[in-house]
Amino acid sequence: MRVLVLEDDHQLCREVTDGLRSAGFAVDLAQSIADADFKIAINRYDCLVVDRGLPDGDGLDLIAGARSAGHTVPALMLTGRDGLDDRLAGFEHGADDYLTKPFALPELVMRVRALCRRREQPTASRIAVADIDIDLMRRRVTRAGIMLMLTPKEFAVLELMATRRGSVVTRTDLIECCWDEMAEPASNVVDAVVAKLRRKLGEPSVIETVRGTGFLIGGGIS
Repeated sequence: MRVLVLEDDHQLCREVTDGLRSAGFAVDLAQSIADADFKIAINRYDCLVVDRGLPDGDGLDLIAGARSAGHTVPALMLTGRDGLDDRLAGFEHGADDYLTKPFALPELVMRVRALCRRREQPTASRIAVADIDIDLMRRRVTRAGIMLMLTPKEFAVLELMATRRGSVVTRTDLIECCWDEMAEPASNVVDAVVAKLRRKLGEPSVIETVRGTGFLIGGGIS
């Protein structure tokens, strides 16, 4: 899941970014409305985390502009403005959630995850592939009843493949959804993570490499 954080406070931006990345999100950063608007136009995001007081205006203007342009990506306003009128204005401009500063980082992570789930509109909170059980809510994976210890990035890759079970997931898909703008698509980072994920999932392997294209999970498995 890929998130754009629009925040001009460098310390807070670093804390939010580190917290979200530790929870398995790919995070892009913007420190102005103009920069965020450009990134929304060229990337697909699962959630926006937007401050209000920015050097070039109010973050609400970004949300309103995105809605006018047809973008439906969920948006969470993260701001020190905690008055009722401020919160109502946020929702009126198209925000989906509103969290005031100071805040607890675990709460922010859970709110962002809930908004990402809303965008994906999953049909279930668990996915089964052969004898592998993927609990999307608890972020846990078991095989034949044995808990597997996956890193947040490995879980993100597995989650994307599993939610698109039976369809090829390209390396570009994985880069765009599971990595942020700091990743280098030309590197072998995707193949390295998939290789580690395969080893942890064990045999028989449920991940098939589609040469020259990407990966397929559960294609011929009931």
